[in-house]
Amino acid sequence: MKFSDFVAADAIRSHVDADTKEGVIREMARALVDAGKIAAGDEESIIKAILKREDLGSTGIGRGVAVPHTKHPGVSRLVGTVAVSPEGIDFESLDGEPVQLFFLLVSPPDRPGDHLRALESISRQLRDDSFCKLLKAAKQPVDIQHLLEEADSHGVVS
Repeated sequence: MKFSDFVAADAIRSHVDADTKEGVIREMARALVDAGKIAAGDEESIIKAILKREDLGSTGIGRGVAVPHTKHPGVSRLVGTVAVSPEGIDFESLDGEPVQLFFLLVSPPDRPGDHLRALESISRQLRDDSFCKLLKAAKQPVDIQHLLEEADSHGVVS
């Protein structure tokens, strides 16, 4: 699965204002609402579902990366966005390190395959340290979008 299959380009944030786990999740959900990818009426229940998922165990997978995600009936297809916190946020990551790079996913409950393919695709790409470094250094959302497009067309960016 390609990033272009689910990342809403107009919801990408190259610099989040939030400095907490809940804050960054709220900011990313709001970006998806503003981009017209999730309904404003579903925003709060999507945030709560993501936070409930986080209670099961942090989606901070280490190396400065987190992939908060949930399934929600308010979406008809998989949607997601990317955000960067240059300073890093305590996300209770597996390695205890602050998170700078966030991929947020919301998928319909009846499409678990799409959800799993997106998570697999993200984790495969994020194993590439140079790709992560470039994403974390991106100054504008369009820079992030170009990196994702390059990863889509060439596999892992180097």
